[in-house]
Amino acid sequence: MKIRFLVVTAAVLMGVVSQPTAARSDDRAAWQQDLLAWRAKRATGLQAPEGWLSLIALGWLQEGDNSIGSAEDSRVQIAGKAPAHIAIVRLEKGGALRLLPPPEGFPKDFLVDGQAAKDGPLFADDANKPSKLTIGTLTIIVIHRDDRYGLRVKDLEAPTRVGFHGLRWYDPNLTYRIRARWIPNHPPRVLDIPTVLGTTTHMPAPGVAEFTLDGKVLQLEPVLEDPKSTELFFIMRDATSKTTTYGAGRFLYTEFPDHGLSQPGELWVDFNRLVNPPCAFTAYATCPLPPPQNRLSVEIPAGEKRYHD
Repeated sequence: MKIRFLVVTAAVLMGVVSQPTAARSDDRAAWQQDLLAWRAKRATGLQAPEGWLSLIALGWLQEGDNSIGSAEDSRVQIAGKAPAHIAIVRLEKGGALRLLPPPEGFPKDFLVDGQAAKDGPLFADDANKPSKLTIGTLTIIVIHRDDRYGLRVKDLEAPTRVGFHGLRWYDPNLTYRIRARWIPNHPPRVLDIPTVLGTTTHMPAPGVAEFTLDGKVLQLEPVLEDPKSTELFFIMRDATSKTTTYGAGRFLYTEFPDHGLSQPGELWVDFNRLVNPPCAFTAYATCPLPPPQNRLSVEIPAGEKRYHD
């Protein structure tokens, strides 16, 4: 859950309206306190038992039977402490999934949704009730990405989780909290978004955020992660990607514009909340990459810096 932005009027931030110095100072202090609390929550979320830092494997399913386990011939191989043969996932035509036992049967401590594993259907992460497979410290879920299905494996004792060394941020800077103009797309467009997998995903783009930075008028085109989204999702990159921020780009979430998505309006774009995508922390994520129009030539030295230097 993301902490909501503290609303400070554009006139006060720009110095257009005369306000007592103490009041402006209080606004800035509250904004910074809110930002720092949000950043702390982000670090806690990454370290959560099933956060991004717990990922240890990702295997894509082929049509037919796919074995899971530490055995070398497993379709989805889980190195280390996993049993040689955990289960078989059958991918049928049309995307139906079924869990089957290996020849020696399911391991005794292998659970599906908290119950002893048995032959039955599985549901991917885009279903109403996705299936959750667990054994020991491992959690396995089925992911559905475009026309592909895969198994994502997480471990409470993953080296990336145990060895987490904290996040690095630019200092809070109100210069990079900007009131942007909202220009709706009529009709809304669907963007082709490249991914780190070399595939393309398709996401609705309801409009464009236009803003001025260092005297330059710039635009970014956000998307909606799903039809029920209540936030705009900016997949973007700026010139700091060559020096201090993650090379592939960063993510930013904002509230909807003040008059909704379909009407002209305004919205706050706080680049102090730019974050690294999951791919900055693990090789087992499936991140979208910035479309061409969101690759800015200017530097935005705000938000999260590179995790690995």
